[in-house]
Amino acid sequence: MSRKHEKYERLLARCKALPPTPTAVAHPCDESSLRGAVEAAELGILKPILVGPRARIEAVAKQHGIDISRFEIVDAPHSQASAEAAVRLASEGKAEMLMKGSLHTDELMGAVVRKDAGLRTARRISHCFVMDVPALDRAIVITDAAINIFPTMEDKVHIIQNAIDMAIALGLEKPKVAILSAMETVNPKVPSTVEAGALCKMADRGQITGGILDGPLALDNAINLTAAKIKKIDSPVAGQADILVVPDLEAGNMLAKSLSFMAEADAAGIVLGARVPIILTSRADSVTTRLASCAIAALVAQARREAALKTVV
Repeated sequence: MSRKHEKYERLLARCKALPPTPTAVAHPCDESSLRGAVEAAELGILKPILVGPRARIEAVAKQHGIDISRFEIVDAPHSQASAEAAVRLASEGKAEMLMKGSLHTDELMGAVVRKDAGLRTARRISHCFVMDVPALDRAIVITDAAINIFPTMEDKVHIIQNAIDMAIALGLEKPKVAILSAMETVNPKVPSTVEAGALCKMADRGQITGGILDGPLALDNAINLTAAKIKKIDSPVAGQADILVVPDLEAGNMLAKSLSFMAEADAAGIVLGARVPIILTSRADSVTTRLASCAIAALVAQARREAALKTVV
């Protein structure tokens, strides 16, 4: 049984060597979101730019004893304006990450995906949960359980590539990707198995890069070596997957919440596919989970800086 939070602590340790990442925090107008940004700043993970109603942010800080005196505040009258201003900072290069405050996720993501916002890329936007499951020896990525409701196969190409790139940024040299379904054989009556087979062949042809793909795989065969051996599945992924690609949002949501509430897992997560990583935290998240989400985004931002430097050179 792994020590709880051990995987997240390793992520946080990796961030200690990085400079704080400039981060636009959209509408941090409650204790949870404001304290989360400040705690991440105190650990040196990010350099927050607080975007929202100045008087309200200062009132929350005073009420809860949070010192924000050293942080820049960009005044915005309400949550929608806060989202737009935060996105603008990222578009202008003044922020390398976005962080959700006490506004609705739809408000922030609506501002991100606007065509004139300057944050869209050729990639489909997707979400990754990085799950710290105490019973497993490694962190498990689940995608997409938060944004794409019924992703097409083309969407899944982007979802998988986003997850692979993130996993590499977190230190995995060649992430193992399991395309999940209810079974481990291709069955024309089960569309997710057909898609899984096609996605694996796309990886063989270089249309998805950086990871090792296999599927379809049932969940037990993806994460448990004994189950894979019993089924006689000969695969470099089966039983040792790093990334679990779910058929749709409902399946992913149920899987992530099952791990959280029945296996005592924590679920840090970020949004990928935009020009900057986006940190989505919940008021229900523990301090460690919030900090882990910030650390994941910071490592992704660092990987993108390094890639940009290589392109220039």
